[in-house]
Amino acid sequence: MAEVYAGAVDKGLEGVVACTTGISSIVDATLCYRGYRIEDLAENSTFEEVIYLLWNDRLPKAEELSQLRQQLNQFQELPGPLVQLLKEMPTQGVHPMAWLRTAVSMLALWDGESQSTEAEAQHRVALRLCAQVPALVALFERIRQGQDIVAPRPDQSIAYNFLYCLKGTEPDPELVKVFDTCLILHADHELNCSAFSARVTASSLSDIYSAVVSAIGALKGPLHGGANEQVMLMLKDIGSLEAAKTWVKEALEQKKKIMGFGHRVYKNGDPRAKILRGMSEALTKKSGEPHWYQMSAAIDDTVQAEKGLLPNVDFYSATVYYSMGIPIDLYTPIFASSRVSGWLAHIFEQYSKNRIYRPRGEWVGREGLAWKPLDQRT
Repeated sequence: MAEVYAGAVDKGLEGVVACTTGISSIVDATLCYRGYRIEDLAENSTFEEVIYLLWNDRLPKAEELSQLRQQLNQFQELPGPLVQLLKEMPTQGVHPMAWLRTAVSMLALWDGESQSTEAEAQHRVALRLCAQVPALVALFERIRQGQDIVAPRPDQSIAYNFLYCLKGTEPDPELVKVFDTCLILHADHELNCSAFSARVTASSLSDIYSAVVSAIGALKGPLHGGANEQVMLMLKDIGSLEAAKTWVKEALEQKKKIMGFGHRVYKNGDPRAKILRGMSEALTKKSGEPHWYQMSAAIDDTVQAEKGLLPNVDFYSATVYYSMGIPIDLYTPIFASSRVSGWLAHIFEQYSKNRIYRPRGEWVGREGLAWKPLDQRT
């Protein structure tokens, strides 16, 4: 008889504790990075400061933050030969996350330290990835649109340079701040699907690039990273504030999934959604299209009233990005541009106390079968 495991689960490991972690925690409706509430970090920190926090388990001193910014800045420009190769890759009809997955894998070939197991070298690899994943996303859009490549400014932040390299013009300081806050909100989220994928790959002691590519592959899936794209497409399909409530009620009656609501862990609301709601209201008004926020708020109120479901981080981030003029299919790659900082924290934590992941599966198949020659099989 096959061995039976009493703890076997078939619901996505729901409720199963797979490891210990000190990176981020979710308790009820409270999200913390290294013990700091996300609301506090979003209001007061920068993305670079959060990167330092996630990797070092403490906030940086002024000199340490300045040094980190200098290190990230020097790595933001992509290797020239890689850019030439990436220009030859297909972009039309290509999912941006598939392009990014391939580009990050190629990036490793230009990193002479990609296979190093020495701590300082791995730290430099992490810096390069945090600086260059956003640069790759902006590069994809420039190539796709047939536009000239814009070099990053070495004296500016990751948020500034993403918008600058994406649009080719000086970004509005207010939008830079908003985008920086979005990067903070998406930086880590405990043991989510992509972080777990990164840890599983790292547990085999594979290299950092391989673990990050695994995470990108997981984030590409619509059940993880693609929901914010679907939210914006849903809003455009609804079309108007007048149609919003009716559309939602009909969708609920037909048991259709309304994108951007509910969460596996949060049962009393996603704290990131509350921050993004205010950002959405302000930005849609500034862009001259307040109806996107008004529609979102109407849908939010209706779903809460009818089903008791609360919005997650994807719901309001969609209208925030749309109001900034960012193409809809870049929302998930932007997610990756932020979350790579958290993935790297998980990879380093996995390396520091490693044991390879090797779960067991509870056997539910047939047993005791005997092999038969071809002419005896029915």
